[in-house]
Amino acid sequence: MSTSAIATVPRTGSGALAARTFGFILWRDVFVTGRELVPFLAQVLVEPFFILFVFGKILSGLGYTGHGFQQVLLPGVVALSSFLVALQNTAFPLIVDFSFTKEIEDRLLSPIPLALVAVEKVVFGAIRGLVAAAVMIPLGFLVLDGVHWPASAILPVTGVLALGSLAGATVGLTIGTAVESRHISIMIAVVLTPLMFTGATQFPWYGLSSVRPFQVICALNPLTYVSEAMRAVLLPGGELRSIPLWVDLAALAAACVLFGLIGIRGFRKRALD
Repeated sequence: MSTSAIATVPRTGSGALAARTFGFILWRDVFVTGRELVPFLAQVLVEPFFILFVFGKILSGLGYTGHGFQQVLLPGVVALSSFLVALQNTAFPLIVDFSFTKEIEDRLLSPIPLALVAVEKVVFGAIRGLVAAAVMIPLGFLVLDGVHWPASAILPVTGVLALGSLAGATVGLTIGTAVESRHISIMIAVVLTPLMFTGATQFPWYGLSSVRPFQVICALNPLTYVSEAMRAVLLPGGELRSIPLWVDLAALAAACVLFGLIGIRGFRKRALD
């Protein structure tokens, strides 16, 4: 698509028109997800299920993990699902759309600001992340023994996962507008794998005090604050020392703003190239 074609699209319509267009685009993406439910659930379930099964079931059954490890593991894996699914479902479609399919062209020609097109991608990715977390919670209770969550934590957990999914989606927006399609395999090895294993999903962050350099690296990963916020909500009363909830929420909000701004800037640059 030429830069002039996008630049000449009227983008100064009323707020109501922009809101309707935004809602239509979002609904279209949600509808398509319904038609691709089986591949989506496969993406959501396979990797987290094996993490739960191997670490929480097999290793615990063999006696290689301590008492209460499953209580620590499940909140982290649910956090991983929300964050990583939101990231992947924002980044990968953008990489493909800007490179091969050019499906994004009709969105770029819609009468809304380019920034709103990017925001829709983030919101849709975050919705998928929330759905992934909602699927993983009952699966975790089925796979793991002796795990219990207080009923009073439902609303706080929903809020944490919503913010974590948004953070993951904004990181995905940044990655999706910065990486070329030919570098997808490199991105998985260099970006996604370290994100998974430095996000405090399988261990509490304060437990890393004896390996300070790795603890600092984990503190730079937004996923760490989703995992720790989940544990702060679900394991209160001194059961486990976690990063204070207000610190987690502030860090996630800062990540949303930082990566959102970087991602929107990158989106505008790729759209106008």
